[in-house]
Amino acid sequence: MDQFRNIGLIGRLGSGRVVDTLKRLKRFLLDTGHTVILEDAVAELLPGHQQQVCSRKMMGEICDLVIVVGGDGSLLGAARALCRYNIPVLGVNRGGLGFLTDIPPDELEARVGEVLAGKYMVETRFLLDAFVRRGEEQLGTSEALNDVLLHPGKSARMIEFELYVDGQFVYSQKSDGLIVATPTGSTAYSLSAGGPIMHPKLDAVVLVPMFPHTLSSRPIVVDGNSELKIIISKQSGIYPQVSCDGQVHMSCAPGDSITIRKKPQKLRLLHPLDHNFYAICRSKLGWSSRLTEQ
Repeated sequence: MDQFRNIGLIGRLGSGRVVDTLKRLKRFLLDTGHTVILEDAVAELLPGHQQQVCSRKMMGEICDLVIVVGGDGSLLGAARALCRYNIPVLGVNRGGLGFLTDIPPDELEARVGEVLAGKYMVETRFLLDAFVRRGEEQLGTSEALNDVLLHPGKSARMIEFELYVDGQFVYSQKSDGLIVATPTGSTAYSLSAGGPIMHPKLDAVVLVPMFPHTLSSRPIVVDGNSELKIIISKQSGIYPQVSCDGQVHMSCAPGDSITIRKKPQKLRLLHPLDHNFYAICRSKLGWSSRLTEQ
């Protein structure tokens, strides 16, 4: 069991509800004898806080636990920055769906208190590294917890590209793009595009075509350790984009290649002991709703 003494706080900006929850959380942590460290952006939302302030990178080096207050998008950004430090992350939901940030605000003190007392479970979630290259030159790189997306950007035209898995040619495709999603991201954009729901413990990646020109194109699930390579056709008339978690964007040109593979470092995500993936799916996706009134 980890001992959590120095606890970092990260919050979604631009939300009064997040600020209120951050204030409650800070007060609770101080009352229970913990050291609170605020991300610099959060510190500006809490004037007169009198706590240590640091960057997100420094937070990864000095904290024993980071608590993210916001939605899943807030946790995605924190995950990309903190996974390399092997620091556990806990999410308090102040967003929409809350697949990752699963502690409800009305149970804040009780649930966080349980985690601090050692009553928690740990999930390891893998991320993806994405590299955009033009010949031998690397143009950009980023990581994603949910998904890496090839899309046409502002253009309304289809993209022509080739897909290789572990050096083996899979297909040439003309479509609006391709979603490469982790199990974590299978309940996000991939799900909206017709991809399967994957349990977080699976070591697999799903490739979901976006509105393919060939109607027989279907999602493919491959081993999580596979190396994927997408080559933009030199005859393609558009300059597509690669987006990581919908938050980091890299531009491509005809002939460029995108290499995607599992990131060596993993995210350590904490949950309360009663965390249940299927229960979350029932709640968030409406599986418990009756089809007819009785």
